[in-house]
Amino acid sequence: MIAALAFYVFAAILIASAVMVVTSRNPVHSVLFLILAFFNAAALFLIAGAEFLAMILVIVYVGAVAVLFLFIVMMLDIDFSRMREGLQRYAPIGAVIGGILFLELLFVFGSWQFAPDATTLRLNATPGPEVTNTEALGRLIYTDYIYLFQVAGLILLVAMIGAIVLTLRDKPANSKRQDIAVQVARAEAVKLANPPARAGLGQLGIVRRPLPEAPKPKAVGHDDHHDHHGGGHH
Repeated sequence: MIAALAFYVFAAILIASAVMVVTSRNPVHSVLFLILAFFNAAALFLIAGAEFLAMILVIVYVGAVAVLFLFIVMMLDIDFSRMREGLQRYAPIGAVIGGILFLELLFVFGSWQFAPDATTLRLNATPGPEVTNTEALGRLIYTDYIYLFQVAGLILLVAMIGAIVLTLRDKPANSKRQDIAVQVARAEAVKLANPPARAGLGQLGIVRRPLPEAPKPKAVGHDDHHDHHGGGHH
């Protein structure tokens, strides 16, 4: 009873956070909702008995991938006013594509049927007591679906390179860029000096810039002083 209640609670929060990832206007908020979705998905994995997947989801996705997403989103500095300029012009095309996808989903769910033995199957984290959860997952990913796993990694690599290209496309001309050839050549080496102990800055050839003068106090006028005393006599 408690496990079923926890499943529905985590599943509801997961679906709500996933919707907020798509509908949030601020991309930083979308990434934060994505992190919330990862935590709830990890809780569902724990309920299903896949503790290794739950820990990997928290450590890798929340600790590395989500932080990378947040860094890239903040680094891109997207101009939302420019993105909304062509919204009305492309709205009919988007409506047609959305309608086609909706019809496809209707066809899929309309012809979908449960397997005869689906209700009798139970979740089993491992193929047997002699095989651990981690070993079973390794066999599945790196043996049965190794090519699909490599394609997924390639897609992530292309997405990362695309984000870097978009970031460096409109870089200001006066920004400093790294010149690896100059760093490797070390033509302009820094000369090391051995100054004597307790040597002053002047002896070392270092001249300090003079400090700005402190503002002088405003002098009190004679007339004001006289008026002050005159007011005292009255």
